[in-house]
Amino acid sequence: MSDVAVGRARETQVFRPAVVVLLLMIGLIGFAATLGLGAYLPETPRFGVGDRHALSNAATGFSGIVRLARATGGAPMMIRDKRFWGNPGLLVVTPDSGLEDFSEILGERPRQPTLFVMTKWQVGPDRDHPGWVRQAGFIHRGDPERTLAPAVKIRVGRYRSGGAPLVAHGALLEGLKFTAPRPLQVMAGPLLEPLLSDGKGGIVLARVKGTEQYLLADPDLLDNRGLRRLEDAKAALGLLAALTPEDRGLGFDLVMNGFGAKPNVLRLAFEPPFLAVTAAVLAALLLAGWQAFARFGPAVPRARAIAFGKAALVDNAAALVRRARAERRLGARYATLLRELAARRLAAPARLRGAALDAYLDAQGGAKFSPLAAALSEANDRDTLSIRARALHNWFEEKIG
Repeated sequence: MSDVAVGRARETQVFRPAVVVLLLMIGLIGFAATLGLGAYLPETPRFGVGDRHALSNAATGFSGIVRLARATGGAPMMIRDKRFWGNPGLLVVTPDSGLEDFSEILGERPRQPTLFVMTKWQVGPDRDHPGWVRQAGFIHRGDPERTLAPAVKIRVGRYRSGGAPLVAHGALLEGLKFTAPRPLQVMAGPLLEPLLSDGKGGIVLARVKGTEQYLLADPDLLDNRGLRRLEDAKAALGLLAALTPEDRGLGFDLVMNGFGAKPNVLRLAFEPPFLAVTAAVLAALLLAGWQAFARFGPAVPRARAIAFGKAALVDNAAALVRRARAERRLGARYATLLRELAARRLAAPARLRGAALDAYLDAQGGAKFSPLAAALSEANDRDTLSIRARALHNWFEEKIG
């Protein structure tokens, strides 16, 4: 309840100041590092089972062609924001399903080349190898057939190709040698201009008539599963290079796969115009810490919760009366107390009571007791009570002396 010491106290220290400073420095450095990594560390790729995107290492993913393009001098972009859909160059879209709505991305690229890679495989997790996938068969044909529907009608077929060579149409893919994946997925449709086919009427790569939109029927020409042989890897790079305009870049869309960029609040806090607010907050924290460690003047011991002496007892009793809101009832009691004290001091006859005693006190000369006592009993607020009680007390002092 207080800091009163008995005898001579011995100073004890739980931690040395140097240890406390060291712990604080380690904590501050760790906290700052956590904020920095949270603000500027690149987003960790999501390697889910069967993910069909440019960051996936699964058999149906496309991370292999991305690394291959970078290793051969290219700089493919990973598109995480819709604002970059309109960039010039070739954009490769690898949706997880042909049922996606591509109207927005097509609206952003009315004249830029866009390659849509259709779905083919249905996969499941490989329990023997975490992070791998196991083929569970073909995906239903209705899924790839819905790509770019209803504007572009497509029929999908699949058969055992035996690894036969594919046939290029026109000069766009001239000189490139493609081997049919096993099995092969092909397509057909009235609006498709074949660029690569199986030579039997099945189209593998096509351009949509009157547009710069391309459809790749079999994803195994580009995905990780189809790059196992050197010849196939060369053909995949050549295909992307042929569809990419001169002096333009190559990009892989990740927005359709759920990797759309979101604002990073931590990064905003360390960049203008919010950097000034962050600096002000850090300065305020440093000043608060300095005030906590640097004491100004000696330590002031705490006062007792309950003080010694009669004055403290009276103050506590008065505070209790104020809290109970009973000041108005004290006037009559104080008048009764002074009446009894005055009667005893002035040797009033013991038989006198009430009005007779008041008449006796009034007959002592000077100011009369009964009007002062009656006024004090009728007081109904603190200020009036204090004034009238003081007047009655002065009468008592005058008579008793």
